[in-house]
Amino acid sequence: MEAEAHTQSPDTPHGAGHTPVLAHEVLHFLAPAPGETALDCTAGRGGHARLMAQLLGAGGTIVLVDVDVENLAASASIVRSLDRPPRVVEVHDNFAQAPRRMVELGFSASVVLADLGVASVHFDDPARGFSFMRPGPLDMRLDRRQPTTAADLVNSLPEQELARIVRELGEERRWREVARKLVAERATAPITTTDRLAAIVRSVVAPAGGRGGARVGIDPATRTFQALRIAVNDELGSLRSLMESVARSASAFGSGARQAGSWLAPGARIGVVSFHSLEDRLVKQTFTDLVRRGLARSLTRKPVEAGEPERRVNPRSRSAKFRGVRLEISPAN
Repeated sequence: MEAEAHTQSPDTPHGAGHTPVLAHEVLHFLAPAPGETALDCTAGRGGHARLMAQLLGAGGTIVLVDVDVENLAASASIVRSLDRPPRVVEVHDNFAQAPRRMVELGFSASVVLADLGVASVHFDDPARGFSFMRPGPLDMRLDRRQPTTAADLVNSLPEQELARIVRELGEERRWREVARKLVAERATAPITTTDRLAAIVRSVVAPAGGRGGARVGIDPATRTFQALRIAVNDELGSLRSLMESVARSASAFGSGARQAGSWLAPGARIGVVSFHSLEDRLVKQTFTDLVRRGLARSLTRKPVEAGEPERRVNPRSRSAKFRGVRLEISPAN
């Protein structure tokens, strides 16, 4: 879990959403080089993109992908403001579509990064409905073009489906009670705000890590909010699609069937920063399978986590895990 999983409010500024987690580690393992093409699948507010762009230099290319058009514009502006920026290409889309869009654009990435954390600016803006720290509409859409909000799910799904979402995507132990309470409360009046949803969940979930009722550790509403956000944006489905695209391309390279239109370059380095076990499990399974089949070499023997100095400066880094692989492909293929 990220951001609101900690007692510190996400409203605390750490670079106003521009502080990238595990920045040193990402650059070390993915090693962007002058003239290469990098794909930032989740550009956000440009934290990682700016650092990678500095290493790519004027002869390189960076493709920025984000479902949030405001984040995308901000990231592109940051990269273009560098002294000798690489070529910047903006793609307003879900990162699940990044491989297809790369092929359409005629690019092959030597570096691929997916930072799966939700941008801090989303939590900071009550109107986006991600945070239980401030009252706001129960929205949670990363891409405002899509029609379904968190309020739609909470107020329309059957109790059994709500329970499944809270259990599987939030890993909430009291999933039955949460779903039952939501259904009972929405019968009285629709649940349309973040503060009402949080209050309902807190009424049935005890504070984590506290003694004598003290609120220490994560807020009782955290896991349910995470579950709804993942469901609204199909975050695991998007990650699964990206990992499947990586696996297909690696298999094609390994069989010598590399096509001119591949979205990955020979020897591409691919890294993912995840923030909860569901994401990390998907990434681990994909990367482990590629290594087992001899299609990739692991860049990280175990998930890389933030050290205590970074955790003190950027609390949201506490739950971050980075895994990376390098595809075992020779240019001769």
